[in-house]
Amino acid sequence: MTITVYSKPACVQCTATTRALEARGLNYELIDLTQDDSAMELVTQLGYRQAPVVIAGEAHWAGFRPDLIGSLS
Repeated sequence: MTITVYSKPACVQCTATTRALEARGLNYELIDLTQDDSAMELVTQLGYRQAPVVIAGEAHWAGFRPDLIGSLS
């Protein structure tokens, strides 16, 4: 499964999300929403207005969600 984390600089929830993924040994791709207009458009089309946005296979969510991160491992 591919995991992509869309984040912003100085985002506490983004850092918590990536740390939780790393703690579970899960590989992910990190995309900075402030540097990638197409990524920003994608997460906006999905209806999200806050970072991070995580897309893991068919699942996606916004914010720091340790419950959902735990279900990935």
